[in-house]
Amino acid sequence: MTRLTVALLLGVLSVMNISGAAEPDTRLFEMRVYYAAEGKLDALHARFRDHTTKLFEKHGMTNVGYWTPIENPERKLIYFLAYPDREAREKSWNAFGADPGWKSARAASEVSGRLVSKVEVSYFQATDYSPAIKADSSGNRVFEMRTYTASAGNLDALHARFRDHTVKLFAKHGITNVAYWSLTQDQKGADKTLLYILAHRSQESAKASFDAFRNDPAWTSARTESEKKAGGSLTEKDGVKSVFMTATDYSTIR
Repeated sequence: MTRLTVALLLGVLSVMNISGAAEPDTRLFEMRVYYAAEGKLDALHARFRDHTTKLFEKHGMTNVGYWTPIENPERKLIYFLAYPDREAREKSWNAFGADPGWKSARAASEVSGRLVSKVEVSYFQATDYSPAIKADSSGNRVFEMRTYTASAGNLDALHARFRDHTVKLFAKHGITNVAYWSLTQDQKGADKTLLYILAHRSQESAKASFDAFRNDPAWTSARTESEKKAGGSLTEKDGVKSVFMTATDYSTIR
């Protein structure tokens, strides 16, 4: 192999490294929704801020992000953790539950009653078009969690439209793509659910961005073409749900 050939090969590899897609994120993501007992949400935040998040990290869990809905009559705390896989998840939670530091923090915080009345748990995997999920303390942002329920047999087509068009058009119109997830195959609704999180400067800017997005000829074309192939809408009727949220002061993404 000549020096010129080697140089050309290295140049090609360098370009591929710069422009190629990021390594796929194969981690297991866990979404946990806590419903705080009446009058206990602030105490729940304090326990996470002062103890829980640190203990999670101690036992090998990655704190992805913590949010509360802007309209929050049910006193929800929504957060995501990441693990290498399900086995690691079980090992981490067992170690966390047995940690004297956790037992002490929980007992002290629940002297006047339990802080959480209900917990919901779901497991996800990152889509192949999700941006790399990393800590971001930009602050002063509003987050939006959107859940799509695909019409029968159209989840792959929905992913294709996001992969090829939607995420780029969101960015074009000032919307920050935070993360995109699909339910793991053992979860109910895995064949029809897409969940993702966006960031906006404010709720008002979110509306302006989505208005511009929906009026973009590129979106109109992509939507029309995808629905023509599918024979109709890629989502069920009322199959798009949106929740505006604020990040907690201890969230790794703010």
